[in-house]
Amino acid sequence: MGEQDAHAQWSAGSARRWPEQTLLGRLPADSQAGMLALGGFREFTSGIPIMREGDPTTFVAVLLRGWTKVTALTEDGGVALLAVRHGGDVVGEFAGIDSQPRSATVTAVGKVLAKVIRAEEFAAYLATDPSAAAAISHSIVAKTRFSIRRRVEFAGCSVAVRVARVLVELDRAYGVDDGGGLRALGMPLTQGELAALVGAKDPTVHKALRALRQDGVIEWGYRRIKIRDLPALRIAAGLPPG
Repeated sequence: MGEQDAHAQWSAGSARRWPEQTLLGRLPADSQAGMLALGGFREFTSGIPIMREGDPTTFVAVLLRGWTKVTALTEDGGVALLAVRHGGDVVGEFAGIDSQPRSATVTAVGKVLAKVIRAEEFAAYLATDPSAAAAISHSIVAKTRFSIRRRVEFAGCSVAVRVARVLVELDRAYGVDDGGGLRALGMPLTQGELAALVGAKDPTVHKALRALRQDGVIEWGYRRIKIRDLPALRIAAGLPPG
């Protein structure tokens, strides 16, 4: 889809509300409008990289709709799933700020609509909008904290604890009430992708998920996770229940 088609679809399309944990969800209305006025519309089909690890590109992408996965190569040649991002999130801001090669690959999972913004335009706007600049700083700090937590957990926690902690983090970022008393993560995340996010083998992650389901803590289906008992999940993660 070309930029004009994507723009027309966006102008006539879906509601423009994003979770409050995302960049766009945290911005006041005027800053949100200013951010959305930058760059050009791009639609990415499923499986298409928006940016690649190691590339020298510096553009920033503000996701408007859809899901992406953030991956990086491991020392043994494998691929680690670092995070998932969806509409309202920003990706590529690290390279957009420091002009260093990309630290990860961001790939569309399903159709993704984004605003692609040149680094120069992005930096110039942040210099004029303190609210947007603060939101970007918050985004960078949150991603860095998550990365540090994962490294510490991988060094000293069991797979069962890591699974529970990743689910708590995903709920913190993307969880919504499903109307039936449960918390839905709402992302098309397969068991294999969750295993990559946890940093463990599929069978071990499956065992941990099965135990959580048998204890009535979660519901698990094809590309679907719902949390039945968030305090119990936090306890399983070694965290305070509140």
